[in-house]
Amino acid sequence: MNKIATKNAPAAIGPYSQGIVINGLLFSSGQIPLDPATGEVKGSNITEQTEQVMKNLGAILTEAGSSYEKTVKTLCFLADMNDFTAFNEVYAKYFTEKPARSCVAVKDLPKGVLCEVELIACVE
Repeated sequence: MNKIATKNAPAAIGPYSQGIVINGLLFSSGQIPLDPATGEVKGSNITEQTEQVMKNLGAILTEAGSSYEKTVKTLCFLADMNDFTAFNEVYAKYFTEKPARSCVAVKDLPKGVLCEVELIACVE
């Protein structure tokens, strides 16, 4: 197993890694809209927060030697399912290959954010 760590994505706020690569697959931890430089929540609405989440995932993908196009599965968590359409508009700009996905609403997310996304991607 190869642990992924990059300064271009937020440091883990608990006992976990940003991602793990094993057998040609990257398994990322869930990313929330934290600014990697400050550790503070970036964005006040779903569009801004989703953009930051995608940037954080992109940094992890790059560090692992993968990309959005090589993503095979995502799991998305929303604090409010009323944000589904706006979330999808941002998400679709990044995941153009349309990986398999689950998207659920949850009661609460860390630091009171509006979304969190994790992924599985091929690493070559």
